Amino acid sequence: MDIRPNQTIYINNINDKVKKEELKRALYALFSQFGQIVDIVALKTMKMRGQAFVIFKELTSSTSALRQLQGFPFYGKPMRIQYAKTDSDLISKMRGTFADKEKKKEKKKAKTQEQAAANKKANQGTAQTATANSNQTTSSANQQVPDNPPNYILFLTNLPEETNEMMLSMLFNQFPGFKEVRLVPGRHDIAFVEFENEGQAGAARDALQGFRITPSHAMKITYAKK
Repeated sequence: MDIRPNQTIYINNINDKVKKEELKRALYALFSQFGQIVDIVALKTMKMRGQAFVIFKELTSSTSALRQLQGFPFYGKPMRIQYAKTDSDLISKMRGTFADKEKKKEKKKAKTQEQAAANKKANQGTAQTATANSNQTTSSANQQVPDNPPNYILFLTNLPEETNEMMLSMLFNQFPGFKEVRLVPGRHDIAFVEFENEGQAGAARDALQGFRITPSHAMKITYAKK
């Protein structure tokens, strides 16, 4: 029986020695290039070891991910990917849990918004000034992206604490000419990525500039100093 294409993909043959939190972060880093991810479900129960679900917002995202990452070497094992069975009890339960979480979030958000609205009325003038200042700071920060002359080695900054060599390799090895990732001992927030030539390094830099390994960290990429 064919499984109908849907926004949730089911992945198995995952290395079951990888810790749950690290696995979810690595899956996010790898799959978020295809579109917005709503949730990632990875359970460490005996029945669910070596398996995970990635739920995308759009069907086009799940389809692209399935096609392009089928058999991708992930922690030393080729991933097997298919669309999730929509009528699966497991998915329904997981989505139910996710929906409950969302409801709680929505309630909390509504409360926060009510409080914010009350505060806004009281301090509207101050809020407007603060917003203007904030916008000014953001625009000036965006304009200033200093870079060095082209180089076959890229320098990455603003990396989250949980960054590891595997995550960065998965991101960059989709680009032609990728050679290696070098982490800096004692520093989690920076790394170097080497390509065969400057042009290949530049293509990867342009494509992944500002990529979010985690939702709160946008990666900054420049050419390394020669």
